[in-house]
Amino acid sequence: MSRKTEVFVIGGGPAGLSAAIVAAELGAETLLVDDSAKLGGQLIKQTHRFFGSSNRDAGIRGISIASKLCKDVENLKGRLTVLKNTAAVGFYSNNEVGILSQNAYERVAYQRAIVCTGATENSLAFENNDLPGVYGAGGVQTLMNVHGIRPGHKILMVGSGNIGLIVSYQLIQAGVEVVGLVEGLPTIGGYLVHASKIRRLGVPIYTSHTILQAIGETHVEGATLSRVDERFQPVPNTEFEIKCDCICLAVGLTPLIDLFQQAHCRMVHIGELGGLVPLHDSGMKTTNPDVYVAGDASGIEEATTAILGGRIAGARAYESLHGKSEKADQIVAEAKEELKTLRSGSTGERIRWGRERVLKEVGAC
Repeated sequence: MSRKTEVFVIGGGPAGLSAAIVAAELGAETLLVDDSAKLGGQLIKQTHRFFGSSNRDAGIRGISIASKLCKDVENLKGRLTVLKNTAAVGFYSNNEVGILSQNAYERVAYQRAIVCTGATENSLAFENNDLPGVYGAGGVQTLMNVHGIRPGHKILMVGSGNIGLIVSYQLIQAGVEVVGLVEGLPTIGGYLVHASKIRRLGVPIYTSHTILQAIGETHVEGATLSRVDERFQPVPNTEFEIKCDCICLAVGLTPLIDLFQQAHCRMVHIGELGGLVPLHDSGMKTTNPDVYVAGDASGIEEATTAILGGRIAGARAYESLHGKSEKADQIVAEAKEELKTLRSGSTGERIRWGRERVLKEVGAC
């Protein structure tokens, strides 16, 4: 079985939905596939309000943003086809991608592909980290906010970035006790507004600490923590135990780049963006001229920036097929201006460095 489309979007998260919506609105025949039963990606489990530009859903909860994007998709029936529960499993050399659904394996022949596969959660090496009760923060969010299941009664959070802080607050709202928050750095990594909520609720915060082991035979019953020095090595004789039945790891994300490697896109390691990312220009085009990237697959950021990156990719992919478009140029200009604002200031400094490094690498090609 086979299908044909002008623009093929892989991934139904904020970046993929935005890319598909823009490409279809501009007039391209567009196909979007996602391996989940519900579109929205990470948005469907994010109940907190988003920061960012007033033009781009600031103050709106992630689940509401997902609903808004899905409504836009519904309004584009005829130009935008969506296949849920369908995974893109491999690129072929002749601009085809294999997709696998519950019913069939098919090939999609595309003219332009926009890959928005997102990221995978990082783990942490410590003794007994494979015990039942050790979760990634995304898994905890899925259990709570999608399925309504509490992952435990007493949870230890490892990692104090925005994800760790937000999930801690959501756990407390769900009636779960957060027995502590562990951070290897001397200071909390997330926004002050999130950290303040956790402090006000009396959650102990252990900065310059790490987890040495999970305690338990058949499941998590506690954890051993230790202070670390400036080289992040455990300080002798500072170990102590803390009782918990769940350990939640919020220690960062890594871009999912398998499909880009199959599509022979040149990869580059940019630590500020989470690791290996496909080299791409300001229009989100990779070194394979028929393949574009958006969202966390292009570098780890927030959902708002994923939406804007998706809009740029969708507009530029359309233009590469149908020629210059005033409307597409306007979409790109507005998105870039919003991205500039979102990445400004000290909080966006690391991302700016990473993005500048990518563009320098592109210029050196």
